[in-house]
Amino acid sequence: MADIQRWTVDKPWLDIRCALGEGPFYEKKTDTVRFVDIKRKQLHRVSVAEGSPSLTTLQLDVCPTVTADIAGVDSRDRIALGIKYGLAVLDVQKGTYELVQPFHDERNERVRSNDGAADPHGRFWLGSMTDFGLGPFQAEGEVVCYQVDSYGGSCYQFSNCALFRMDAHAREEHLTGLTIPNTPGWSPDGRTLYFTHSSARQILAMDYDAETGTASTAPRLFYQHAGAGEPDGFRVDVDGNVWQAVYGEGRVLKLDPAGRLVGEVRLPTRNITCVQFVGTELVITSAADEDGEDAGSRENGGAVFRVDVGTRGLDLYEFRL
Repeated sequence: MADIQRWTVDKPWLDIRCALGEGPFYEKKTDTVRFVDIKRKQLHRVSVAEGSPSLTTLQLDVCPTVTADIAGVDSRDRIALGIKYGLAVLDVQKGTYELVQPFHDERNERVRSNDGAADPHGRFWLGSMTDFGLGPFQAEGEVVCYQVDSYGGSCYQFSNCALFRMDAHAREEHLTGLTIPNTPGWSPDGRTLYFTHSSARQILAMDYDAETGTASTAPRLFYQHAGAGEPDGFRVDVDGNVWQAVYGEGRVLKLDPAGRLVGEVRLPTRNITCVQFVGTELVITSAADEDGEDAGSRENGGAVFRVDVGTRGLDLYEFRL
């Protein structure tokens, strides 16, 4: 690793102490970053220029997991929102939401959403996983294993958690048999859909037809992580590099289009969750590290960080209602 690029971040941009900070999203029109705290059921917004003094928090009654802009809609009014039960539209001013596409016809309390993103056709790809600390529910599917997960609690993992493709009119289970499905994202030419399966420590790649919006159901391995941590959220830059947060290792990896490690960002806390480009900077979210042995990691756990990495990310797609 002697010849890879390296960046080091020593202190937070926002010392906010999230329990599970996730889903950073950049609103270009307002020069604002929004992100969620899944465990505390909060949506945060902050001006890039003003920083901490501009931070606002919207308290919800359900866990938010990821957001996206809606085509033709002012993001200060409404945004798409992954919540426990599926895909919703949030009225930002009122703090209320409407579930537009559930994971299942009958509500399943054992499951929650995780990460997701809109695709080039405006449909939303959203993963489902077992919710925090909940035991087995046989109607949900065959129990694959019982484990202590990297998010700080023990949970059962089920064989029928899935990656869904959905809009307001239909949903489809695209990949099944998953445990912790994470970020979907697209290559610059739109011909590859990347997808992180965190519990398997893998980034998978699927052929994506930009004309029809269909993806292969036979993923190929793009990257296998060999460390103790788990790949979490990522973004793709304009050159096709994947910037992958690693939960449990205090790192963001830069992987080239062939899946080779070509750079890393080191951070002062272990549980790094996701990244978002703002110009040539990465905004990086994290989760609490209450049980960590390192005092610095505990102190900085749940903070949001910024670092200039000298390249720009691809714009994220808008959801179409």
